[in-house]
Amino acid sequence: MKIALATCRDLPEWEIDDRPLEAAFQDADITIEKPVWDDDNVNWSVYDACLIRTTWDYSQRRARFVNWAQRVAGQTLLLNSAEIVRWNTDKRYLRDLESAGVPTIPTRWLEQGEAASVERLLAERNWDRAFLKPVVGASSVGTMRFRRTADDMAQAQRHLDQWLATHAMMLQPYYESVETEGEYSVIFVEGEPTHAVRKTPVPGDYRVQDDYGAHDEPAQLNNEDIRVARRAVAGVAHAPLYARADFLRCPDGVLRMNELELVEPSLFFRHSPTAAVTLAHATIERVRSSGRIAS
Repeated sequence: MKIALATCRDLPEWEIDDRPLEAAFQDADITIEKPVWDDDNVNWSVYDACLIRTTWDYSQRRARFVNWAQRVAGQTLLLNSAEIVRWNTDKRYLRDLESAGVPTIPTRWLEQGEAASVERLLAERNWDRAFLKPVVGASSVGTMRFRRTADDMAQAQRHLDQWLATHAMMLQPYYESVETEGEYSVIFVEGEPTHAVRKTPVPGDYRVQDDYGAHDEPAQLNNEDIRVARRAVAGVAHAPLYARADFLRCPDGVLRMNELELVEPSLFFRHSPTAAVTLAHATIERVRSSGRIAS
């Protein structure tokens, strides 16, 4: 069996989190290769499956990435599926989850080219602190936190005007808990939680990605929090092989979903090598069930 772990060009040298997954495949006598997703010379049909992993440069070329996923799905088993890629790479999927009863962060959706007044929008919602981010994006690019002060609002308006010219945007309340308690992530394989982590930014920052020096550690969440995460993953069509549900603590103490990552998330195997084994075995079973190779 040969499996592709799709990646991107110029992957940062510090990215080593998938090493336990690669080791788990190798221990199972599976050949793995790491082709670049936008390399037109790759013949994806030679693989029994393509597992999307570190395709981190797709966000500014989403249409090409979605088309790539559709094309690869016609040549091999794509995990997660092309349908999931199309749905999950646009954060409007959060509206579907909200409609399904998953607690999400209140959001004002702003379409590309729309004229929007930050001052008016915050006054309508009585938000003292707010957060802007692109509907299609990754690694906090294009994000901004701000207060309801004259200077901050002027900067936020300039930021919004600049980004709305080329992107749809989201306006949300800013939860200060991200600076201290951080963001929680629950990782799933085949709909079952494997582990959870807590990601905290450097002092004074809000960005919880490795790129910005954030810290992460294993976390224990209560049964209700896990139940909410399960409900979010269970409601996704096309049965994702893997998922990462991200949550922030709201002022009322409730965890609300920030994002549901189904395409290329870090899965923090460094905190649970057994989860890497679980994902490797689940991938192998998906290939066998697909009929691409003999059991």
